[in-house]
Amino acid sequence: MNQPKIDTSPKVSDEVRKTTCYMCACRCGINVHMKDGKVAYIEGNRDHPVNKGVLCAKGSAGIMQVNAPSRLRKPLRRVGPRGSGEFREIEWDEAISTAVGWLNELHETAPQKLAFFTGRDQSQSFTSFWAQNFGTPNYAAHGGFCSVNMAAGGIYTMGGAFWEFGQPDWDHTKLFMLFGVAEDHDSNPIKMGLGKIKARGARVIGVNPIRSGYNAVADDWVGITPGTDGLFILSLIHVLMKAGKIDLDYLSRYTNAPVLVNASDGPEKGLFLRDADGKPLVIDRVTGEPTAFDKPGVRPDLSATYEKGGVTHRPVFHLMADKYLNDEHAPDAVAERCGIPAKRIRAIAAEIARVAFDEAIELDQEWTDFRGETHSKMIGRPVSFHAMRGISAHANGFHTCRALHVLQILLGTVEVPGGFRFKPPYPKPVEAHPTPHGDRRPGRPLEGPHLGFPRGPADLLLDEIGNAQRIDKAFTWENPMSAHGLMHMVISNAAAGDPYKIDTLFMYMANMSWNSSMNTKGVMEMLTAKTEDGKYVIPNIIYSDAYSSEMVAYADLILPDTTYLERHDCISLLDRPICEADAAADAIRWPVIEPDRDVRGFQSVLVELANRMSLPGFTNEDGSPKWKDYADYIVNHQRKPGIGPLAGFRGENGDKEGRGEVNPDQLNRYIENGGFYVAHIPDGADYYKPWNTAYQDWAVGMGIYDSPQPYLFQLYSEPMRKFQLAAEGHGDRQPPENLRQRIKDTMDPLPIWYETDQQGNEGFTINALTQRPMAMYHSWGTQNAWLRQLHGRNPLYVPTKLMRKHDLQDGDWAKVSSPHGEITVPVMEMAALNDNTVWTWNAIGKRKGAWALQNDAPEATKGFLLNHLIHELLPPKGDGMRWANSDPVTGQAAWFDLKVKLEKAAPPSDAESQPEFNALESPVGTGPKDLAWKVGK
Repeated sequence: MNQPKIDTSPKVSDEVRKTTCYMCACRCGINVHMKDGKVAYIEGNRDHPVNKGVLCAKGSAGIMQVNAPSRLRKPLRRVGPRGSGEFREIEWDEAISTAVGWLNELHETAPQKLAFFTGRDQSQSFTSFWAQNFGTPNYAAHGGFCSVNMAAGGIYTMGGAFWEFGQPDWDHTKLFMLFGVAEDHDSNPIKMGLGKIKARGARVIGVNPIRSGYNAVADDWVGITPGTDGLFILSLIHVLMKAGKIDLDYLSRYTNAPVLVNASDGPEKGLFLRDADGKPLVIDRVTGEPTAFDKPGVRPDLSATYEKGGVTHRPVFHLMADKYLNDEHAPDAVAERCGIPAKRIRAIAAEIARVAFDEAIELDQEWTDFRGETHSKMIGRPVSFHAMRGISAHANGFHTCRALHVLQILLGTVEVPGGFRFKPPYPKPVEAHPTPHGDRRPGRPLEGPHLGFPRGPADLLLDEIGNAQRIDKAFTWENPMSAHGLMHMVISNAAAGDPYKIDTLFMYMANMSWNSSMNTKGVMEMLTAKTEDGKYVIPNIIYSDAYSSEMVAYADLILPDTTYLERHDCISLLDRPICEADAAADAIRWPVIEPDRDVRGFQSVLVELANRMSLPGFTNEDGSPKWKDYADYIVNHQRKPGIGPLAGFRGENGDKEGRGEVNPDQLNRYIENGGFYVAHIPDGADYYKPWNTAYQDWAVGMGIYDSPQPYLFQLYSEPMRKFQLAAEGHGDRQPPENLRQRIKDTMDPLPIWYETDQQGNEGFTINALTQRPMAMYHSWGTQNAWLRQLHGRNPLYVPTKLMRKHDLQDGDWAKVSSPHGEITVPVMEMAALNDNTVWTWNAIGKRKGAWALQNDAPEATKGFLLNHLIHELLPPKGDGMRWANSDPVTGQAAWFDLKVKLEKAAPPSDAESQPEFNALESPVGTGPKDLAWKVGK
C-alpha cells in the first residue's frame, strides 16, 4: 500500500529572537520563533534567570496579543462627545503638535495643571523622569491602587518587601506561608518554587478567604475572614512571644529591638535616644553604657533601661512586650473575628516555632558583619512567608503588612538560609530612599523625584497655607506615607476641583473608565462632566494605549502604543528589575517585529514631546535634544556618572557591570545574550545582606549603593511616631483638628490592627472580593482569542452557607448591593470559601464596543465587575468632609473592604448581567467571528 508521506519534524521557524514577555509582570524570558518575518509561536527561554524555560498560558498566548483585532492603528482625535468613541484618524505630526500645544504653556506657567499618571507600565523610572522635568507635582503609577501597603510596609520595616523586592529561599525553606496571594502575581516563579519545596516534603499553608490556585495546592488552607489577617498575625506573635519562641540573638544584633526610646511625657516621647552623629543608641551588655548601634564589638542589650536627665529610656523590645503580650491578642480574643478557631491559631504558631527552632539549619559559610565580627556559620530558620494584594488592599493593610514583617523578624527568618531573601537592589533602608518632592516651579524641573518615603511631618507636600500640593492629595495629613500616590483619587479630585482644578489629564495604559476605577459609573460621569458654559470640567484628556480599551472613548487625543514585541523596553535596576536573591539582573524588550500599523512606542513619544518642548533634562546646553528616542535614552542616559538604566555590558568594550561608561553597542550585547544580563552575588555575600560587609562592598561596586549602608530592621517606626507626636500637639507642623484623632490612632509606631471604616453599615454584612485569574492579567487577557476560552465570563462565587440561606442554585441570579450601588449577576456555589464571603474574577467583564469584541460576547453580556459597588469615597460621616476609601497611612485603595447584601433575583429580561451600558462606538470596529491565520508555508 502507498502510505502518505508525513513530515513528522516540520521546520519550526526560520529564526529565534529572544526577548522579555509582557503578558504579566513576571518578566519571563521568551524565545520568539519567526517564520517569514512573522511570529510563529512563543516558548520560554531556558537560560533566563526568572523562568528557566517555564512559560504559562498567558506567555504562550502572546502571539494572539500582538495580532489582536483590538489594536489601535493610528493616532485619533475625538470628534463626538466624550464617551461616544467617535474619532477621526490623524497623522502623528498633528497628534504631537496637539499634545505640545496643550502641554507647553502649562510647563511654562502652571505645571501643576498637568496630571500625568501611568498604569501598569514597567518604565516608571523614565516616566517619572519625564514628569519631574516637566515640573508637575502630579505624577504616579498604579501602585497606589495596587499594593503600596505591601511595598511601603516592607521598606519602612526592613528595607524591602515581597515579590519584586524579595523571595523565599526555595532551596532551604521547610514551611511556607502565603497570605492573600492570587494567582497572577509572580506566577511562574511561585509555581516553580512550590513545586521545588513540595518535592522535598516542605509544608505549605495558604491563608486566604478563597481556596483557588496556590491555596488549592497548599497542605493547609486557612479560610480567614477578609481584613483580619493583621489580627491573626498579631495573635501568632502573642503566642510565640509568650512561649519564648523568638530569636533573641537575631533581634539584638540586627533590629532596633534594643534601641532606647524616650519614655517621658513631652515632645520627645517615643523618639530614639541618639548620639551626636544622630545614630540610635543601645545599651552595651559588656560596658552597660549607651553606645551607637553599629560600634565595633557592641553587644546590644534587649532588657536594660537608661536614665538621663530624669528621663527613662526603654528598649523597643519592652514596648513590644507590653503591647503584644496583652490578652487582647490572645487566640481566644481574636478567633471569632478572624474566623479561625483559637485551637488552630495555637497549632499554626506551634508549627512555625517547631520548624524555625527545632529544624534550624547551618551552612558552613564564614561571613563578617558590619560591626567587624566574623561568624563561622550562617544559621537558618527555614520558615518563609509571601504575601500580596489580599492583605494589602484594606484600610488597615499597611499595619497588616508591617505585622507580617515583624513576625518574620521575631523568628529570625529574614535574610537567613531557609527564610525570606532580598533581591538586589534591595535591601535598602528608608534613609537610602528619597523624600517626596512637589514644589511648583514654572519652566523648571522639580528639585527631586515625586514619590518617596517621608521621615516625618516636615516631608509632607503641603503649600504655605496647608493645602495639598498634589491633585491626589498624596503626602498630606490624610495619608502621610503615600509612597506610590493615589491614582484612584485623581479623576475624582480633578472633577471636584479639590484641591484645585487641572487643565490636562495625561494617562498611559490605565483603564480608569472601567476596571481600574472604583465607582466606575461615577468616573465615567466625571470624565464627561461639563461646566455651566458647556466646557468639560477636565478640559483636555490625552491617553495612550495599545488597544481599544474602555478608556479610549473618554479621551480627546489618543497616542497609539505598540505591543510588547514591537518596541524597546528597559526592565531596570533603577525601577522594577528581574533580579533573583542570588543575583542582580535586568532585561530589555526590543522590536522583534515591526508594527504593521501607524503606532509608536509610548516612551519614544514622550522623548519627542520633551524634545519639542525643550524640557530640561532632555535638552543639551546648545538647545539640541539629548536623545532621539527611547532606545537612545536607554543607552546614553546616566542617572549619575557611570550609572544608567542598564547595568550590563557597560564601558567602551562592554566589559563592565553596574558602573561604567556608556557603551553604544549595549542593546546589541543584550540581544546577543538573550535579552538579559545577570551579575551573581559572590559566595558568602548571599545571605545577611543588610549586615554582611561582603554584600555591602559588592553592592557598592555594582552601583546599588554609593557607600556601604548597613542598618537595623525597624520593628518600631520612628517616622510614624513623629506624625503621632504632631497630632498630640508637638512641633511646628500639625494636622487639622478633624484629623488629629485619626493620626493618633493609626500612626502607631508598632503594628496594630483596627476595624475598617466600612464595618457596621446596616444590612451590608457580606465580604465581597475579586481575584486575578492565573490565565489573565488585568484587562488585556479578555481580548486574547486563546485566553478568552479559559475565562470568557465570570460568575459570582457564593459559599455553600449563603447559597442555602438564599435558596440559590448554580446558574441562578442574585442582586448584590452595597451602600453605593447594585449589580445583578449569575451565581455559582463554592465550598472552599470563607462562609461569609462572595467573590469573582476581576476584569473579565467588558463594556460593549470595547476591545473589538462582538456586542454579544460573553464578556459583555455575562461578565461583570464588582467595581460598580465600590466608591472611591467612604459613606458620609456627617462632617461635610470627603473621606477617601483608602488606608489612612498610605492612601492604598481599600478595594477589599467592600461589604454587600445578597438577594435572590429573577434573571434580567435579556439575561445579561446588570448594570448595562450603551455600546461604545469602536475606533477599530469588531474582530472577525473566527480569528485564524497561518505563518509561513
